[in-house]
Amino acid sequence: MIRPKITGTGSAVPQKVLTNFDIEKMVDTSDEWIVSRTGIRERRIASEGEFTSTFAALAAQRALEAAGVAPEELDLIVVGTLTPDFPFPATACIVQQIIKAPNAFCFDLSAACSGFIYALATAEKYILSGKVKKALVIGAEVLSRIVDWTDRNTCLLFGDGSGAVVLEAVEGESGILSTHMHSDGNYWEILYQKGAGSRNPATQKNLDDRLVYLTMQGNEVFKLAVRAMGEVAQEALAANGLTPDDVSLFIPHQANQRIVDSIGKRLGITGERVFVNLDRYGNTSAASIPIALDEAVRAGRLKEGDILLIDAFGGGLTWGASLIRW
Repeated sequence: MIRPKITGTGSAVPQKVLTNFDIEKMVDTSDEWIVSRTGIRERRIASEGEFTSTFAALAAQRALEAAGVAPEELDLIVVGTLTPDFPFPATACIVQQIIKAPNAFCFDLSAACSGFIYALATAEKYILSGKVKKALVIGAEVLSRIVDWTDRNTCLLFGDGSGAVVLEAVEGESGILSTHMHSDGNYWEILYQKGAGSRNPATQKNLDDRLVYLTMQGNEVFKLAVRAMGEVAQEALAANGLTPDDVSLFIPHQANQRIVDSIGKRLGITGERVFVNLDRYGNTSAASIPIALDEAVRAGRLKEGDILLIDAFGGGLTWGASLIRW
């Protein structure tokens, strides 16, 4: 049977490193406090002249090279992001120009930290429909541009970067087994960016009131994330007649070490079967899973036939999981 299969991965992050000790000089916090509560030690921050498309295109080129696919072969480019270069056009179209993929149709998708899984599921459905043979799926963010660097509750959490995968229609048993997604708009106000949109446009007053920055109710997000990610992971496993014991590698959204630990404990997936790199990158939103996946692949953490579980939660609220046979 035809399945959408990941045939190449790539990632790209800024060179600039912002450590917890750098954060100590900006707000009232400490390295010990940050590490104990989040697990984050440093994050990458885009420099002037670097944009979401910068890292998206570089990650895309690396994924294409790994897959042995030429840009002209792509039928689809979809970018999951909440920090596009512009409100429009889509960052995916800018990536198309950079990597020279003239035959692809392109669009962005906004599902916050769940953006990569939502984008992956979208490309998966296009491939299963027969309309697309080869797709490029990207998660990319430059969150440093919407972080309030005077807010100690949020500025220490986020970083910049991008990850990408090439998804191809392949005959066989390997590939995406299923993807499961959910949303609950009743909680949209616990994690969002207040401006600048049609509700709070880019007026001088709204800029002065710092409405262009994201805001988060951390404790509420934590509780809902652990429950939702645990439930959707179980849903994905049950849909395929599998159990947590069958999972070779679990890559959760890299938001907070305590969230990762809590979900792993709920599922019974711990230790070496859980891939974590948030200590080096922080929360990169839609980019976190594909960056981690690329690092896992290049480190030899996945072999043919392995079962991979990816799981995310983000503003909206949105959450989702995908089960993949490597």
